[in-house]
Amino acid sequence: MAGIYIHIPFCKQACNYCNFHFSTQTDYIEKMVQAIIIEIELQNNFFQKETTIQSIYFGGGTPSFIDINHILKILEKIYNTFTVTPKAEITIECNPDDLTEEYLTQLKQYTPINRLSIGIQSFFDEDLKFMHRAHNASEGKTAIQLAQKIGFNNITCDLIYGTPTLSNEQWKENILYLINHNIQHFSCYAITVEEKTILHHQIQKNIISEIDEQKIAEQFSILQDVCATHGYEQYEISNFCTNKQYAIHNTNYWKGSKYLGLGPSAHSFDGKNRYWNINNNALYIKQINHHQLAQSCETLSNIDMYNEYIMTKLRTIWGVDTNHIDKQFGNEFKKHFEFEIKSFIDNSWVVQNQNIYTLTNNGRLFCDYITENLFWVESE
Repeated sequence: MAGIYIHIPFCKQACNYCNFHFSTQTDYIEKMVQAIIIEIELQNNFFQKETTIQSIYFGGGTPSFIDINHILKILEKIYNTFTVTPKAEITIECNPDDLTEEYLTQLKQYTPINRLSIGIQSFFDEDLKFMHRAHNASEGKTAIQLAQKIGFNNITCDLIYGTPTLSNEQWKENILYLINHNIQHFSCYAITVEEKTILHHQIQKNIISEIDEQKIAEQFSILQDVCATHGYEQYEISNFCTNKQYAIHNTNYWKGSKYLGLGPSAHSFDGKNRYWNINNNALYIKQINHHQLAQSCETLSNIDMYNEYIMTKLRTIWGVDTNHIDKQFGNEFKKHFEFEIKSFIDNSWVVQNQNIYTLTNNGRLFCDYITENLFWVESE
């Protein structure tokens, strides 16, 4: 099984925390869609012939910002080029202000898209204004209600916590709104300060205060407690669901499956090599129109692949398997892992069940720190 990711690099406006590749200039939309279609042709041999596509994901940027006919053209080319399973998960990221009843009806009637990823972020206007979101709290609630009314029964929503404008009680209300409205899956991310973002500039200029790490830790704990109380499984650090409704696309990433990325800044992985497209719209279009892939490539070493395995699997409920490490990377890597993991077991951040190692609730808060200590670092 494999997945396809399509990066649609257009947004109405820049959120203050976002460091993804996007543009608010819409002049290139038509040319961008045509370039992505050409890139599909150029990548027709990326997967082995027997490989089937299990998931298709429109991300960005804001895919719901472009016309549905553009989405259809891309999907038609994918279906004509690759073997897509009949029950493939096909997701589109959406902003609430784009989800009118007319748009959702057309999406449901005329496309094979069967999953919506709605960028709610918060149900409080003060919080949304801080993040410089294009929608308001009312539009967020209406988008969910309309999507369910139209018949979308596979919906995931994004929430952000740790912002200075969000109290612990409001954070709990955000989570409970999704739970009480039968949202089966949601992703929750701590606000982060990335370089070259509006948020980074505001902090550097003392326009706003530094992000409170203690508040992030408190709200992460609230998130875990509320979800556990209501039967939502934290199957990955940031992802929660009921009834094992895991996101197929993201789960494939964490399990090391192959995926093809299309569009500027998109990444691909063929099991051994990592590829990334140029993150410039005009240059991407120009190169693709010359029937040349606009990408760079890195062949992963054994150490790279081991570190990536640790980084992705430790975040999940499936954990790290030392039998897999021994078979895939060698006994030396297994011994390294078993030695380095001991201290984290001793302080109850990691639990061992035979050959499987997973994070505890407390350990999940320190996932990045634990992972860094488990990496194999080449001696100079």
